[in-house]
Amino acid sequence: MTAKRAKATQETPQERPYVLEEQIGFLIRRAHQRASAIFEQVMDGFDVTPVQYAALAKLHDLGPTSQNQLGRMVGIDPATMFGVAGRLAKRGLVSPSVDPNDARLVLLSLTAAGREAVEGMKALGPVVTARTLEPLSEEEAATLIALLGRIG
Repeated sequence: MTAKRAKATQETPQERPYVLEEQIGFLIRRAHQRASAIFEQVMDGFDVTPVQYAALAKLHDLGPTSQNQLGRMVGIDPATMFGVAGRLAKRGLVSPSVDPNDARLVLLSLTAAGREAVEGMKALGPVVTARTLEPLSEEEAATLIALLGRIG
């Protein structure tokens, strides 16, 4: 047994049998699947992915922002952010430019079409959240959001 595996075994509670459906990763993945399906239904006419929406929404909040900084703020690695920015630019939703203060940085700005689209999507954002959290009471939903914020 490797040292890494031995350590993991020592840290795993053995009082109860392992049940996949009780594991945090499994439950988070299932909740993510639910949220993603609801997002696709509600945002149907916008033709964006949840990751693209996150980038657009944060860019709307911040104004022109470096591609790298935007990626960090929404939890997207640089390679993925490069692809997201390229697809959004190709659709005319964002406009990339060189930062006048640092030529190494690419600044992203919303275009007029991007601003209009993200404002429409943000108006529907609470619907996605409400439908996703529908099985929970208001108190449970607030607790879940707070706890996920702590571990995420």
